[in-house]
Amino acid sequence: MTHGSSLTPVRFEALAGWAEDNHAAALEAFRTGCGARSDAAPASGVEALRIQADLCARALRVAENDGDAARRFFEDHFLPLRVDAPGFVTGYFEPEIAGARTRSSRFQVPLYAAPTDLVRLDETSRPQVLDPALQFARRTKDGLVEHPDRAAIEAGALKDRGLEIVWVEDPIDAFFIHIQGSARIRLQDGSLMRIAYAAKSGHPYTPIGRLLIERGAIARDDMSMERLRDWLRDNPDEARALMQANRSYIFFREVAIADPSAGPIGAAGVSLTAARSIAIDPAFYAYGTPIFVTADLPEDTTGTGQPFRHLMIAQDTGSAIKGPARGDLYLGSGEAAGLRAGRIRHAAEFVRLVPRGSRLAREAERERK
Repeated sequence: MTHGSSLTPVRFEALAGWAEDNHAAALEAFRTGCGARSDAAPASGVEALRIQADLCARALRVAENDGDAARRFFEDHFLPLRVDAPGFVTGYFEPEIAGARTRSSRFQVPLYAAPTDLVRLDETSRPQVLDPALQFARRTKDGLVEHPDRAAIEAGALKDRGLEIVWVEDPIDAFFIHIQGSARIRLQDGSLMRIAYAAKSGHPYTPIGRLLIERGAIARDDMSMERLRDWLRDNPDEARALMQANRSYIFFREVAIADPSAGPIGAAGVSLTAARSIAIDPAFYAYGTPIFVTADLPEDTTGTGQPFRHLMIAQDTGSAIKGPARGDLYLGSGEAAGLRAGRIRHAAEFVRLVPRGSRLAREAERERK
């Protein structure tokens, strides 16, 4: 893992909106992240793991809902470093739609579990005949081959293998569940089922909104998740081909819902917190890293920009999240969260909080001197 860009030390008191933020909420999300699976974190080295364990122990000793104590925790134990690269944020959410565990005349669109012959690739295991961009492959008796993509799977490549974990009504809803990576499904008996990302076909992710912008179908300034969904519904003859232009296909797993109010499980292996969890590029950030995000984001249906000054915790990732100044803000579950998330495509500033005494902090302090 590398910081990959210029980092400039700043003072907490110089961060606009820092003093007014809800530090107790940020600390609660940070503490949730302390339960992350060790195998979910990028290779950080022994020192980084020791520092993180010490920070978690200290965080657990801070009184709950004490904003002043939470603020002191972050200011005492972290050094703020501004990411000098121009930042950009989008929003994402957990969809909630109707579905069923068995196929019916109403529910015809399957969401699949990962096939047992799906294999993650790396530089040592990828055959030379496969595209270097492929992240997964299919194991066969003749070796590893490219896995069927979205078009092939929708044409029946996985049919009758018993991989369907739930059926939904609308292929457009299913497509957006793939983009978000998780969903809550309202079953016919009134119960809730939660599904989360398990794996993917391995093909590169292609944002279909960008394709529509390039074709002149939607102006760049008008593009949003809501506008994209409307275009797909208004153009049914072209919608399927456009969605299949994104060859990446997502596989899911069912996750038990112990607490219906808790968010979905992110890549770090912990529940996400609305407006506090951020998806990052794990090549640049360890899971659990606090990041102070500054932007002007739409808050309501008018799309009027409002100051967003939140301390976020890196707890997830996504195919489109690349680079040290790119983030995806988790905004909650359901329709209202989806409407807000879909409108966010905005410039932002990132201030990375690094533990005092860490290698990055020592390097920054030397450069400042």
